[in-house]
Amino acid sequence: MPTSLPIHRDDHGVFTLTLRQEGRAVVVLDHALLREIDAAIDHVAAQRPAGFVLASEGRVYIAGANLEEIMSLSDADLHTYLRFGQAVFGKIAALPCTSVAAVHGAVLGGGLEIAMHCDRLIGAAPASPKPDVPAKPYAVGLPEAGLSICPGWGGTNMLPARIDPRTAIEATATGKPFTSAEAEAWGLFERVVGASDLVAHARELARRPKVNRGGEPVTISNSGDRGVVKAALEAARGSVPATGAAKAVFACIEAGLTGGWRACLDAEREHLVRLRGEPEGRAAIEAFFAKSKAKA
Repeated sequence: MPTSLPIHRDDHGVFTLTLRQEGRAVVVLDHALLREIDAAIDHVAAQRPAGFVLASEGRVYIAGANLEEIMSLSDADLHTYLRFGQAVFGKIAALPCTSVAAVHGAVLGGGLEIAMHCDRLIGAAPASPKPDVPAKPYAVGLPEAGLSICPGWGGTNMLPARIDPRTAIEATATGKPFTSAEAEAWGLFERVVGASDLVAHARELARRPKVNRGGEPVTISNSGDRGVVKAALEAARGSVPATGAAKAVFACIEAGLTGGWRACLDAEREHLVRLRGEPEGRAAIEAFFAKSKAKA
Protein backbone atom coordinates (compact mmCIF):
# COMPACT_ATOMS: atom_id res chain seq x y z
CA MET A 1 0.00 0.00 0.00
CA PRO A 2 1.49 3.40 -1.00
CA THR A 3 0.56 5.18 2.24
CA SER A 4 1.03 4.63 5.96
CA LEU A 5 -2.48 5.91 6.72
CA PRO A 6 -4.86 3.16 7.86
CA ILE A 7 -7.29 2.05 5.15
CA HIS A 8 -10.00 -0.45 6.05
CA ARG A 9 -12.25 -2.28 3.58
CA ASP A 10 -15.42 -3.77 5.04
CA ASP A 11 -17.43 -6.72 3.75
CA HIS A 12 -19.59 -4.41 1.65
CA GLY A 13 -16.63 -2.87 -0.17
CA VAL A 14 -16.72 0.42 1.74
CA PHE A 15 -13.27 1.86 2.39
CA THR A 16 -12.50 3.91 5.49
CA LEU A 17 -9.43 6.17 5.43
CA THR A 18 -8.31 7.30 8.89
CA LEU A 19 -6.13 10.39 9.08
CA ARG A 20 -3.46 10.49 11.77
CA GLN A 21 -0.04 11.99 12.43
CA GLU A 22 2.63 10.50 14.63
CA GLY A 23 3.64 12.79 17.45
CA ARG A 24 0.56 15.01 17.19
CA ALA A 25 -2.47 14.98 19.46
CA VAL A 26 -4.58 16.46 16.64
CA VAL A 27 -4.51 16.13 12.88
CA VAL A 28 -3.10 19.21 11.13
CA LEU A 29 -3.02 19.35 7.35
CA ASP A 30 0.50 19.85 6.07
CA HIS A 31 2.27 18.97 2.82
CA ALA A 32 3.44 15.59 4.10
CA LEU A 33 -0.07 14.56 5.14
CA LEU A 34 -1.52 15.82 1.85
CA ARG A 35 0.88 13.54 0.01
CA GLU A 36 -0.27 10.63 2.17
CA ILE A 37 -3.91 11.45 1.50
CA ASP A 38 -3.20 11.75 -2.22
CA ALA A 39 -1.67 8.27 -2.34
CA ALA A 40 -4.45 6.83 -0.20
CA ILE A 41 -7.25 8.21 -2.40
CA ASP A 42 -5.51 6.89 -5.52
CA HIS A 43 -5.29 3.47 -3.85
CA VAL A 44 -8.96 3.50 -2.86
CA ALA A 45 -10.13 4.69 -6.28
CA ALA A 46 -8.25 1.84 -7.95
CA GLN A 47 -10.17 -0.71 -5.87
CA ARG A 48 -13.58 0.29 -7.30
CA PRO A 49 -14.99 1.13 -3.86
CA ALA A 50 -18.65 0.72 -2.96
CA GLY A 51 -18.35 3.65 -0.58
CA PHE A 52 -15.78 5.86 1.16
CA VAL A 53 -15.52 7.20 4.71
CA LEU A 54 -13.05 9.87 5.82
CA ALA A 55 -12.31 9.48 9.54
CA SER A 56 -9.50 10.65 11.79
CA GLU A 57 -7.79 10.00 15.09
CA GLY A 58 -7.08 12.43 17.91
CA ARG A 59 -8.86 14.87 20.18
CA VAL A 60 -10.45 16.70 17.25
CA TYR A 61 -11.38 15.73 13.72
CA ILE A 62 -9.00 18.06 11.88
CA ALA A 63 -7.63 21.28 13.36
CA GLY A 64 -7.00 22.89 9.98
CA ALA A 65 -3.94 23.63 7.88
CA ASN A 66 -0.44 24.08 9.27
CA LEU A 67 -0.10 27.86 9.52
CA GLU A 68 3.60 27.68 10.32
CA GLU A 69 4.20 25.86 7.06
CA ILE A 70 2.02 28.30 5.15
CA MET A 71 3.89 31.28 6.54
CA SER A 72 7.28 29.71 5.75
CA LEU A 73 6.63 29.29 2.02
CA SER A 74 7.45 31.73 -0.74
CA ASP A 75 4.52 33.05 -2.75
CA ALA A 76 5.31 30.67 -5.62
CA ASP A 77 5.65 27.68 -3.30
CA LEU A 78 2.42 28.56 -1.48
CA HIS A 79 0.58 28.67 -4.81
CA THR A 80 1.97 25.21 -5.57
CA TYR A 81 1.01 23.90 -2.14
CA LEU A 82 -2.54 25.25 -2.38
CA ARG A 83 -2.98 23.87 -5.90
CA PHE A 84 -1.83 20.47 -4.68
CA GLY A 85 -4.29 20.52 -1.79
CA GLN A 86 -7.09 21.53 -4.14
CA ALA A 87 -6.23 18.63 -6.45
CA VAL A 88 -6.01 16.10 -3.60
CA PHE A 89 -9.34 17.15 -2.09
CA GLY A 90 -10.86 17.11 -5.57
CA LYS A 91 -10.07 13.41 -5.87
CA ILE A 92 -12.45 12.76 -2.96
CA ALA A 93 -15.28 14.61 -4.68
CA ALA A 94 -14.55 12.72 -7.91
CA LEU A 95 -14.82 9.25 -6.37
CA PRO A 96 -17.50 7.21 -8.17
CA CYS A 97 -19.06 6.16 -4.85
CA THR A 98 -20.73 8.06 -2.01
CA SER A 99 -18.22 9.64 0.35
CA VAL A 100 -18.97 10.47 3.99
CA ALA A 101 -16.99 12.57 6.46
CA ALA A 102 -17.24 11.03 9.94
CA VAL A 103 -16.60 14.08 12.16
CA HIS A 104 -15.90 13.20 15.80
CA GLY A 105 -14.70 16.58 17.11
CA ALA A 106 -13.70 20.11 16.22
CA VAL A 107 -13.32 20.64 12.49
CA LEU A 108 -11.89 23.95 11.34
CA GLY A 109 -10.48 25.66 8.27
CA GLY A 110 -8.90 23.19 5.89
CA GLY A 111 -10.35 20.39 8.01
CA LEU A 112 -13.89 21.51 7.22
CA GLU A 113 -12.93 22.03 3.59
CA ILE A 114 -11.73 18.46 3.12
CA ALA A 115 -14.84 17.21 4.96
CA MET A 116 -17.08 19.22 2.61
CA HIS A 117 -15.43 17.55 -0.38
CA CYS A 118 -17.28 14.47 0.81
CA ASP A 119 -20.85 14.04 -0.39
CA ARG A 120 -22.25 13.80 3.14
CA LEU A 121 -21.17 14.81 6.64
CA ILE A 122 -22.23 13.25 9.91
CA GLY A 123 -21.12 14.22 13.40
CA ALA A 124 -20.49 12.56 16.71
CA ALA A 125 -22.43 13.75 19.72
CA PRO A 126 -20.16 15.81 22.02
CA ALA A 127 -18.57 13.74 24.76
CA SER A 128 -18.66 14.74 28.42
CA PRO A 129 -15.25 14.84 30.16
CA LYS A 130 -16.84 13.54 33.38
CA PRO A 131 -20.13 11.80 34.21
CA ASP A 132 -21.45 14.83 36.13
CA VAL A 133 -20.27 17.45 33.60
CA PRO A 134 -22.52 18.39 30.66
CA ALA A 135 -21.04 17.80 27.23
CA LYS A 136 -20.01 20.94 25.37
CA PRO A 137 -20.52 21.29 21.60
CA TYR A 138 -17.31 21.35 19.60
CA ALA A 139 -16.26 24.02 17.12
CA VAL A 140 -17.05 23.89 13.41
CA GLY A 141 -16.23 26.50 10.80
CA LEU A 142 -13.86 28.52 8.66
CA PRO A 143 -11.91 30.81 11.03
CA GLU A 144 -9.40 32.14 8.51
CA ALA A 145 -10.88 35.65 8.28
CA GLY A 146 -10.34 35.98 12.03
CA LEU A 147 -6.64 35.75 11.20
CA SER A 148 -6.98 38.32 8.41
CA ILE A 149 -6.66 35.70 5.66
CA CYS A 150 -9.23 33.63 3.75
CA PRO A 151 -9.93 29.98 2.97
CA GLY A 152 -7.80 28.39 0.25
CA TRP A 153 -9.45 25.07 -0.55
CA GLY A 154 -12.94 26.07 -1.61
CA GLY A 155 -14.64 26.80 1.69
CA THR A 156 -16.09 30.14 0.59
CA ASN A 157 -18.17 28.39 -2.06
CA MET A 158 -18.95 25.11 -0.33
CA LEU A 159 -20.35 26.25 3.02
CA PRO A 160 -23.10 28.47 1.51
CA ALA A 161 -24.24 25.44 -0.50
CA ARG A 162 -24.55 23.32 2.64
CA ILE A 163 -26.33 25.69 5.04
CA ASP A 164 -28.31 28.94 4.85
CA PRO A 165 -26.19 31.07 2.48
CA ARG A 166 -26.29 34.30 4.49
CA THR A 167 -25.38 32.49 7.70
CA ALA A 168 -22.50 30.77 5.92
CA ILE A 169 -21.19 33.91 4.23
CA GLU A 170 -21.29 35.98 7.41
CA ALA A 171 -19.56 33.24 9.40
CA THR A 172 -16.83 32.89 6.77
CA ALA A 173 -16.33 36.65 6.30
CA THR A 174 -15.94 37.20 10.05
CA GLY A 175 -14.05 33.97 10.73
CA LYS A 176 -16.44 33.13 13.55
CA PRO A 177 -16.85 29.35 14.05
CA PHE A 178 -20.18 27.89 15.07
CA THR A 179 -20.96 24.86 17.20
CA SER A 180 -21.58 21.23 16.39
CA ALA A 181 -25.14 21.72 17.67
CA GLU A 182 -25.62 24.49 15.12
CA ALA A 183 -24.01 22.33 12.42
CA GLU A 184 -26.68 19.74 13.12
CA ALA A 185 -29.55 22.24 13.34
CA TRP A 186 -28.50 23.97 10.11
CA GLY A 187 -28.12 20.71 8.18
CA LEU A 188 -24.36 20.63 7.71
CA PHE A 189 -24.36 17.40 9.72
CA GLU A 190 -27.22 15.32 8.38
CA ARG A 191 -27.19 13.21 11.50
CA VAL A 192 -25.44 13.11 14.87
CA VAL A 193 -24.77 9.80 16.62
CA GLY A 194 -22.75 8.52 19.54
CA ALA A 195 -19.01 8.55 18.99
CA SER A 196 -18.73 4.77 19.26
CA ASP A 197 -21.28 4.36 16.44
CA LEU A 198 -20.00 7.13 14.19
CA VAL A 199 -17.93 5.15 11.69
CA ALA A 200 -20.53 2.36 11.46
CA HIS A 201 -23.22 4.92 10.58
CA ALA A 202 -20.88 6.58 8.09
CA ARG A 203 -20.23 3.26 6.37
CA GLU A 204 -23.94 2.58 6.15
CA LEU A 205 -24.52 5.96 4.49
CA ALA A 206 -21.57 5.41 2.17
CA ARG A 207 -23.22 2.30 0.73
CA ARG A 208 -26.07 4.37 -0.64
CA PRO A 209 -26.02 5.44 -4.30
CA LYS A 210 -23.99 8.51 -5.13
CA VAL A 211 -26.15 11.52 -5.94
CA ASN A 212 -23.52 14.14 -6.74
CA ARG A 213 -21.90 12.78 -9.91
CA GLY A 214 -20.45 15.95 -11.37
CA GLY A 215 -16.92 15.30 -10.12
CA GLU A 216 -16.97 18.43 -7.95
CA PRO A 217 -18.04 18.95 -4.35
CA VAL A 218 -21.38 20.55 -3.54
CA THR A 219 -20.88 24.27 -4.22
CA ILE A 220 -22.90 27.41 -4.93
CA SER A 221 -22.19 26.99 -8.66
CA ASN A 222 -23.65 23.50 -9.00
CA SER A 223 -26.48 23.35 -6.47
CA GLY A 224 -29.40 25.46 -5.32
CA ASP A 225 -30.51 28.87 -6.51
CA ARG A 226 -27.71 31.27 -7.37
CA GLY A 227 -30.13 34.15 -6.94
CA VAL A 228 -30.54 33.24 -3.27
CA VAL A 229 -26.77 33.23 -2.83
CA LYS A 230 -26.42 36.58 -4.59
CA ALA A 231 -29.03 38.10 -2.30
CA ALA A 232 -27.30 36.61 0.74
CA LEU A 233 -23.97 38.02 -0.42
CA GLU A 234 -25.41 41.52 -0.73
CA ALA A 235 -27.02 41.23 2.71
CA ALA A 236 -23.72 40.10 4.22
CA ARG A 237 -21.91 43.07 2.66
CA GLY A 238 -24.16 45.32 4.70
CA SER A 239 -23.81 43.44 7.97
CA VAL A 240 -20.14 42.41 8.09
CA PRO A 241 -17.28 44.87 8.77
CA ALA A 242 -15.45 45.53 5.50
CA THR A 243 -12.09 44.08 6.49
CA GLY A 244 -9.59 42.97 3.88
CA ALA A 245 -10.36 39.35 4.67
CA ALA A 246 -14.12 39.87 4.38
CA LYS A 247 -13.69 41.59 1.02
CA ALA A 248 -11.60 38.62 -0.15
CA VAL A 249 -14.30 36.17 0.94
CA PHE A 250 -16.93 38.19 -0.92
CA ALA A 251 -14.73 38.28 -4.04
CA CYS A 252 -14.25 34.51 -3.95
CA ILE A 253 -17.99 33.96 -3.70
CA GLU A 254 -18.54 36.28 -6.66
CA ALA A 255 -15.88 34.38 -8.61
CA GLY A 256 -17.71 31.12 -8.00
CA LEU A 257 -21.08 32.58 -8.95
CA THR A 258 -19.80 34.02 -12.22
CA GLY A 259 -17.02 31.62 -13.20
CA GLY A 260 -17.75 28.35 -11.42
CA TRP A 261 -15.77 26.13 -9.09
CA ARG A 262 -12.38 26.51 -10.76
CA ALA A 263 -12.67 30.29 -10.70
CA CYS A 264 -13.43 30.09 -6.98
CA LEU A 265 -10.33 28.01 -6.32
CA ASP A 266 -8.14 30.38 -8.33
CA ALA A 267 -9.55 33.40 -6.47
CA GLU A 268 -9.09 31.83 -3.04
CA ARG A 269 -5.51 30.95 -3.84
CA GLU A 270 -4.68 34.45 -5.07
CA HIS A 271 -6.30 36.15 -2.09
CA LEU A 272 -4.79 33.82 0.51
CA VAL A 273 -1.26 34.25 -0.85
CA ARG A 274 -1.74 38.02 -0.90
CA LEU A 275 -3.36 38.39 2.52
CA ARG A 276 -0.88 36.28 4.45
CA GLY A 277 1.89 38.60 3.24
CA GLU A 278 0.20 41.84 4.20
CA PRO A 279 0.97 43.50 7.55
CA GLU A 280 -2.51 42.82 8.95
CA GLY A 281 -2.32 39.14 8.11
CA ARG A 282 1.21 38.71 9.42
CA ALA A 283 0.37 40.48 12.68
CA ALA A 284 -2.78 38.40 13.24
CA ILE A 285 -1.01 35.12 12.58
CA GLU A 286 1.99 36.05 14.74
CA ALA A 287 -0.43 36.90 17.57
CA PHE A 288 -2.08 33.50 17.06
CA PHE A 289 1.29 31.77 17.29
CA ALA A 290 2.14 33.67 20.48
CA LYS A 291 -1.20 32.77 22.05
CA SER A 292 -0.81 29.13 21.11
CA LYS A 293 2.72 29.03 22.53
CA ALA A 294 1.52 30.55 25.80
CA LYS A 295 -1.11 27.81 26.14
CA ALA A 296 1.38 25.02 25.47
